[in-house]
Amino acid sequence: MNKIYLLVLLSVASFSSITAQQPLNMKGSEYCSMKKMKQGQLNDLSLASPNSPKHSYDVLNYTMNINLMNNYTSPYPASFSANLIIKFQIDTALNAIVLNAVNASLVIDSVKLAGTGFSHVSDLLTVNLDRTYLPGEITQVQLYYRHNNINDGAVYTSNGFFFTDCEPEGARKWFPCYDSPSDKATVDITAKVPLNVKLGSNGRLQDSIVDANSITYHWISRDPVATYLTVITSKVNYQLDVVNWTNPNTSEVVPIRFYHNSNEDPTYIESIIGDMTTFYSGQFGDHPFEKNGFATLNNQFVWGGMENQTLTSLCPGCWYESLVAHEFAHQWFGDMVTCGTWADIFLNEGFATWTEAHWTEHTGGYSAYKDEIINNAGTYLSQNPGWAISDPDWAINTPDVNILFNFAITYEKGSCVLHQLRYVLGDSLFFSGMKAYATDTVNFKYKSATIPDFRDKMEEVSGQDLNWFFDEWIYAPNHPNYKNVYAIKHLDNGKWQVMFTAKQSALAPIYWQMPLELEINFMDLSDTIVKVFNSYNSQIYAFEFDKQPTNLVFDPNHQIVLKEGSTIVGNEEFETSANHIISIAPDPFITSATVNYRLNSSGNVKIYLYDQLGRKISELANEKQSAGSHTLTIDGNSLQPGLYFLHFESGNISETIKLLKSN
Repeated sequence: MNKIYLLVLLSVASFSSITAQQPLNMKGSEYCSMKKMKQGQLNDLSLASPNSPKHSYDVLNYTMNINLMNNYTSPYPASFSANLIIKFQIDTALNAIVLNAVNASLVIDSVKLAGTGFSHVSDLLTVNLDRTYLPGEITQVQLYYRHNNINDGAVYTSNGFFFTDCEPEGARKWFPCYDSPSDKATVDITAKVPLNVKLGSNGRLQDSIVDANSITYHWISRDPVATYLTVITSKVNYQLDVVNWTNPNTSEVVPIRFYHNSNEDPTYIESIIGDMTTFYSGQFGDHPFEKNGFATLNNQFVWGGMENQTLTSLCPGCWYESLVAHEFAHQWFGDMVTCGTWADIFLNEGFATWTEAHWTEHTGGYSAYKDEIINNAGTYLSQNPGWAISDPDWAINTPDVNILFNFAITYEKGSCVLHQLRYVLGDSLFFSGMKAYATDTVNFKYKSATIPDFRDKMEEVSGQDLNWFFDEWIYAPNHPNYKNVYAIKHLDNGKWQVMFTAKQSALAPIYWQMPLELEINFMDLSDTIVKVFNSYNSQIYAFEFDKQPTNLVFDPNHQIVLKEGSTIVGNEEFETSANHIISIAPDPFITSATVNYRLNSSGNVKIYLYDQLGRKISELANEKQSAGSHTLTIDGNSLQPGLYFLHFESGNISETIKLLKSN
């Protein structure tokens, strides 16, 4: 069929009423959401991006030595002893630092090095320093502490397992820390366990030292880690497979470790992890870490996965492609670039859910990707609880996990917003922007980021103002409900006119501006797709054709997936505006073109010329004009040959016409 695109300014996606999948067929994002909503309750708030929160000190490294010898045999206590050295840089002159440390979980025995004393009250550990330190200075405190034998939702022991699980604010339950996602630090963990235990953690395995009845594992993270992504995973008689992936760009060999229970078979995931790593590396920059891995746990970790940096936790037996695709995507979006605050969780979960669908696109084609996105939209539309993807207050007051990790909002709507941004920008700019964001070593890579940071990067790459897009899709709740109207009229000059009014429900608190696709079908069975930008309610568009149209289809390719509504025929409302028609001659033109138009009544008139990328080339009119016929001239001498678009606005009338500049 003949597709003619009349205007490309921006674009988006459509609604499909699809019910949520059954538990046995859950997507990776759903497993992830279910797991995280079952996590315990929260509390509180550099390697930070321009918009990440600032703090009085910046943790540079945690060095932990932990004795877990007694945790693997009945009665499987959760108690252990450890010493911890925290190295930090001063950002604001201070003589004490305040750390997060949950009183019920941790007993602090003593502090050393630059620490001279402490108080531990209301889950805050204040360590007095040996003097006042000035900005830029670096020092260390050493803490000797014990973990109590309690079930605190961060440390888990049973049947030969010991593992930690921290998102969003559980790290403070197993080691004192500045427990904010924006304060990332390298991690050095030494753990002593019985000989029959395998233990994994962040980064690379530096060494493992065996003595008569124990083995001491030493893990070092080369790259900064957020506290909630710091992990210890261990088990008696853990099975371990290693798949080596070779970076095609650098020839670096990256081991990917698979810890699994003896009754599980991870071989399918092991067979595809190389392709997945290569694909993600191509899309978002090279695999960021010196190792990676996955570990299945036990029935204390019933749902989904947790994207601990370089060692993802999975539910027992959960070697599912969609779950692994989702959690592995977090190694780029969430781990390498971490949300600056919990108000920025979209940068983690919305991105990983969209990337899960993008993996489907890689393996099954665009149609399979689009089906998954439409399914995500259907889940959101049927389960929408009515709040925004991001609330700025969450940066200060962490919400309940059922809000923070809500499946419909954080995961499904988040993925659809990224799809709509992809359509608004087009594939070239969208993927360039995503990669530029992920590979920005000055601001984001191995650091934290906020949603405004991401918006700014996409604006920088695209050359477009995207505030409107983020304001309505990220910071406003719900979605548009369209009540569109169109009409077809046979004109006196033998031509045909199609009028279209873009309407949204008057009950909505905002108006969702969006680029719209309109498919116009004709008697000869051909069709034309017209793209226009809709910026306000009841905006009217007029299109003139040499052949007879039969009907109009709104958003035929389901690009605005986050929407509801209808489009109906209604001739009456167009009768007073039908004469606002622009004509251009000659078309194509070489040196100049004449624009003729009529106004039924006086009013402000705006006429702009855009190129085929949607960039404004010139302003031809922006003034109040009287009723009647008007003429203006387009000077083609300064224009390169190619396709252009003339956009006309007056009152509630908006028209767009394409024109061609020839050699």
